[in-house]
Amino acid sequence: MANLLLLRHGESQWNLENRFTGWVDIPLSPKGEEEARQAGEKLKSFRFDKAYTSVLKRAIDTLTIVLKIIGQESIPIEYDKALNERHYGALQGKNKAEIGKIYGEKQLKIWRRSYDVPPPRDTTELNPDGISESLKDTAARSLPYFESKILPEVHAGKNVIVSAHGNSLRSIVMKLDGLSKQEVLELNIPTGVPLLYVYDSNGNITEHRYL
Repeated sequence: MANLLLLRHGESQWNLENRFTGWVDIPLSPKGEEEARQAGEKLKSFRFDKAYTSVLKRAIDTLTIVLKIIGQESIPIEYDKALNERHYGALQGKNKAEIGKIYGEKQLKIWRRSYDVPPPRDTTELNPDGISESLKDTAARSLPYFESKILPEVHAGKNVIVSAHGNSLRSIVMKLDGLSKQEVLELNIPTGVPLLYVYDSNGNITEHRYL
């Protein structure tokens, strides 16, 4: 039996301000730090062999807080931008409510939750390269990494914790849970709440739940 623990970072300062964050390296809010501490308290009975995180501060700091609380700061940690949040293009830094007023709530939900519709592409101070990703684009980098790096560790019987982001984790959960493009529209992974997948010795998922 092996445990795969997926953890979305605690609330960031821009989550608090209801702004699209994407690749902008925004720190945790005080509430986000507390969410990370609470996650650590829930995980005190677990023992992990390895940790994975994105290269963004909010995910790294969440993992750091958790590992300190559970007394496992010395486990190997792998950092990779494949686990970064989805790039929100021209929406990065913009307030979600204001975007909803301008373009309508239906369009806002499509940009936020749909599988294959990317946000507008534009060159701004927060997006000088004009990058924009849909969930499909995010999955194109996060899933190969997950399947080649993380899953083999779990199948080998190791307990693994992954600290990442709403959309990189949505792409992984979509795969693990077999969700359709329509079903993933309603998938929201809360900040700072551990999501546990338990695997048997044959590599099959026997249980998954939020802690």
